[in-house]
Order: sequence, then C-alpha cells, then structure tokens
Amino acid sequence: MACKHVLLIGAGALGSGNAEALARAGVGQISIVDRDYVELSNLNRQLLYSENDAELRMPKAIAAHKRLREINSDVTVHPHVLDATPFELKKLAENIDLIIDATDNFETRLAINDISQMYRIPWIYGACAGSYGISFTFLPGATPCLSCLLDSVPLSGATCDAAGIISPAVQMVVAHQSVEALKLLTGNRSALRSTLLTFDLWRNQHFEMDVTVSKKADCPSCGAHASYPYLSREYQTKTAVLCGRNTVQLRPAKRMERNLDELARHLSALDGNVECNPFLVSFSEKDHRMVFFKDGRVLVHGTSDIAEAKSLYHRLLG
Repeated sequence: MACKHVLLIGAGALGSGNAEALARAGVGQISIVDRDYVELSNLNRQLLYSENDAELRMPKAIAAHKRLREINSDVTVHPHVLDATPFELKKLAENIDLIIDATDNFETRLAINDISQMYRIPWIYGACAGSYGISFTFLPGATPCLSCLLDSVPLSGATCDAAGIISPAVQMVVAHQSVEALKLLTGNRSALRSTLLTFDLWRNQHFEMDVTVSKKADCPSCGAHASYPYLSREYQTKTAVLCGRNTVQLRPAKRMERNLDELARHLSALDGNVECNPFLVSFSEKDHRMVFFKDGRVLVHGTSDIAEAKSLYHRLLG
C-alpha cells in the first residue's frame, strides 16, 4: 500500500479516525481536505486532536498532518484547509486511488459521487448521528452510485444537530470504512462487502441491504449518458449551516486569496477581540465570533441564521 494515495474529505470524527487507521496501516499518501478548525467540543470523538490544538484554533487538516507525522513518518500527508467544492475536488482527484467520505452534508457527497464517476475512482460513504451509523462502498461501473440510491434508499434522517453523536458509533463507522479501504488498496475486491450497512448501537440493531437493483441506466451521474450534474455551479451553495455548531459558513462568490495580515490590521481598529495564527484570523464581539480563512471563507459563530450571518459579515467588511 506504500504506493497508494487516498483522498480523505473531512477531518472531523470520521475523518480523523480513518486518517489514523490509514497512517498506521502504511498507506503511502493521504490528502486531507477540511474547512474547519479544532474546538474543545470536538475532542470527545475526534481522536487525533488535543486541547492545545483547540486552544490555538488549529485547522483540522493542519493538526491532523502534525499528529499523523508523529504516528508514521513514512506516510506523506497533504493537508488542504479549504471547502471541498467541485472545483477543488477536480484538482485533488488527480492520481488518487480511493476517496473516503467523512463529510457532514449531502451537497459535498453528491459532488464526490460525480467526481468518482467521472474519474472512475472508488469511494466509501460513511455517516453517523446519535448511535446510528451507515456505510457503503461505491465502485464506478459495478455498483449503483449515490444518485441512484437517493431515490430508493433512506440515506438521511437524524443529524448531529438534533441527535448529537456518541463516540462508539463513530468508531464503528470508521471500522467499516477503513476495512473496506484496506481491501481496495490491497487489491482484494472480492472481499468487499456488497451491501449497504446500517446499525444502531444503542438499540442493538444491525441491518444490511442489497441495493444492486437500485442501479439506473439513465442515472445522470453514472448512466450511459452521464452529465455529472452535481459538479455544475447551480448545485453549489455559497452558504451552509454547520452541523451542530450554531455556525454559518459564508463562501465568496468568486475564488480569492485573503491577505490575513491586512485583515487583522483592519479588524484591530474595530471594537472587538482579534486573534491570529498562520491559517486564520478570529474576530469576537458580544455574542458572535467570525473566523476568516485564506481562501475567503468565513465562519460566523453564534447564529444559525444565514441572513444574520451575512449582515454581520457585511457590517465588518462592507
């Protein structure tokens, strides 16, 4: 596996668990994409990170890179502090052997699905909320794709906003994802689980579903005349409410690179508290905190109202 390259989308609970499993197994390269930074509330289930990472507000991709190098220095880790948009995914998918989903939203998963189909890269879906978990391995050309399944299989339901997550559920999904990854990376496709798996640890439930019949010949993502719709701009939102965080992410309409030093100087002249590290600038006032990244994204903490988040942003930066 030393010559294999895995693209890991998300470095939260599932992402950090999968990253550690892959590094300890000796995967040659791991590219980690994550848009967020470490907070104390993450530490009960995101096992790569420390209190020091949270105090420094270290981006998860950077903190993961540091810890994985300590675990196995022979593994090359490429950290990317950015949103996993279709534009970014297209660039990152080059020379990738496997994609592992560790995201918290279906917009990104559908983009991963289309990237997978376009470049014929297997990907492993995983999600959890409360004590519930789900996983499936998508093989372009062989299995139904995510777009096929959405019309016939209940893939979404409770979210971590409503249900939270218990750590054992995370670890169970990671176990299923990482073992499927090892089978693929070692060329043992015959050992892959062919079913969609769900479980609820609290209710002692385990279920597997054969979804072969869900594959659609006319699917826009994997059919004979695929158009990969979820890579088009009309499917890309510019705002997102982060799962369980009372936080809104705002993304610029056009790609940009923000000068964090200039921004810090500007914000220092305002009535609020400014904190910086090489990857972000944080500005706090009253009940809200705004965190600015180099790629132009902003996390507005203290609200789940998109209109309020935009108002706070424009008041500061126009």
